Amino acid sequence: MREFLGMQRVNDATWSFHVTDRLITPGKFLFGGCGLAAGVVALEEASGRPTIYAAAHYLSFAPLGSDLDVVVDLAVEGHRVTQARATASVDGREVLTVNAALGTGELTSPTPWLTMPDVPEPGDCRTRQMPSRYDNSIFNYVETRIALGRSFEELDGTSGSPISALWVRVPSHLEPSAATLAIFGDFVAGGASQPLGQNTMGRSLDNTIRIATLVPTEWVLVETHMHALSGGFSQGTGYLWSRDGILLGTASQSMSSKFWDPPAN
Repeated sequence: MREFLGMQRVNDATWSFHVTDRLITPGKFLFGGCGLAAGVVALEEASGRPTIYAAAHYLSFAPLGSDLDVVVDLAVEGHRVTQARATASVDGREVLTVNAALGTGELTSPTPWLTMPDVPEPGDCRTRQMPSRYDNSIFNYVETRIALGRSFEELDGTSGSPISALWVRVPSHLEPSAATLAIFGDFVAGGASQPLGQNTMGRSLDNTIRIATLVPTEWVLVETHMHALSGGFSQGTGYLWSRDGILLGTASQSMSSKFWDPPAN
């Protein structure tokens, strides 16, 4: 993910990267999951510990072509856990802040508490065809297949289930990291389209990733559960599964949601 993001270490506490088209939304600004991922990369390298959870608060936009500086502060370094924050800015203007806990422990449940939904294998699922307005963005670099739910063409205005699922991968990336899952977790932002039956756009206000177990897997299933939409703001959770049914982590978001196009009636 450090290579995917193009991050360079400047000194012990600072990293930088350039916002290219593979890191942006269709709106031509930094994809929220990439911002969270950049904070995770910097925090893990600075602390030398793996991510337990990381939460991003988005304050402003980083447009295509801008340069971000990511500065890390290891606030508390305990015996098992480091509490830390990373602040990303463009020309001194703060864009986002990532608060995180990093570390390891010993206690592990002998059996899983959740199970992956019964969905077809990636090769048996339809490729998710993106509308042309999504071109020249991160969606050209991340492959997605529809495991559960409707395609863009099938969103006909009728209500649907708030639960959907996508198989997602970065080609040739076989060992997902916390930063990888931070990017995949941001696909929850589009989940409101399914229950509404209308193509929506979601701009993240916050984005949290919690890591369970990291195992090698080419494809990650993003199982999205939308919880609510009220007053223009939606919220949802994503369960991130390996191809073998291991829970890799969970993601949650609050989004400012609106229709891409006005409803037909």
